[in-house]
Amino acid sequence: MELMPAGETPTLVELEPQPQTAIQKPKWLRVKLPTGDQFKKVRKLVDNYNLHTICESGNCPNMGECWGAGTATFMILGNICTRSCGFCAVATGRPEAVDWDEPERVARSIRLMKVKHAVITSVDRDDLPDGGSIIWAETIRAVRRISPGTTMETLIPDFKGERRNIDRIVEAAPEVISHNLETVRRLTRKVRIQAMYDRSLQVLKYIKNSGQPRTKSGVMLGLGETIEEVLETMSDLKAAGVDIITLGQYLQPTRRHLPVARFVTPEEFEFLRIEGLKMGFRFVESGPLVRSSYHAEKHLV
Repeated sequence: MELMPAGETPTLVELEPQPQTAIQKPKWLRVKLPTGDQFKKVRKLVDNYNLHTICESGNCPNMGECWGAGTATFMILGNICTRSCGFCAVATGRPEAVDWDEPERVARSIRLMKVKHAVITSVDRDDLPDGGSIIWAETIRAVRRISPGTTMETLIPDFKGERRNIDRIVEAAPEVISHNLETVRRLTRKVRIQAMYDRSLQVLKYIKNSGQPRTKSGVMLGLGETIEEVLETMSDLKAAGVDIITLGQYLQPTRRHLPVARFVTPEEFEFLRIEGLKMGFRFVESGPLVRSSYHAEKHLV
């Protein structure tokens, strides 16, 4: 059965329109290059265990910082996605067959890396009848068994709103279940071609109503949205029962992807953080380099 329906809207000011030409990255978006012994150790583990990480596949700007601290966001179900979102660097195409050994491999790697809080995500697998939810549940259980001291955040796809597939994740009981809305309602068709704004909200609401203690979502800024639309989106997420929200700057992965419409200032991100706390979110991570898994261990509070 598919989940759908709608939300409500607040109002405020509009961001200045920006030209759709290539614009220079501001100084606040500079990141350190990946270096150090710990980074090399994580790099070796990822290679040796044939693991996929969204850090690499998504060209994450924080890879050096996170890997240097001995943490990584694991991506299961391969590294080829069945969807072709305009913002995402992950390859689109026909995925390979499901690797049923993957849950054990990921769990062993988490233990070897001595990860205290693991973030697990996946590509969309619309080619599979279960959307990949069985492998998802097996991975959560494998981590529980092999690395029992590790807490988990699972950043899941929408599973086309199929409740039986969502239920598998809820029943496996990770500490945090996250699903990213990614953008405002008006831009959803452009940014997330095969996704639906209201379906994502209903997935998050269903998860919360199923008894999940911590739900989370992320939104990218700089794709042409207005401040009014961002606040409306935040309000929609709060109405869906979301506890934790992340807000970060969109960065164009390649020239084939959507261009950056504008670079949102640190001051604007701080304004949105304060507004989110006023709305009642438990935690608001808001900043130019914030990604959905950035400082994820803090979101257990």
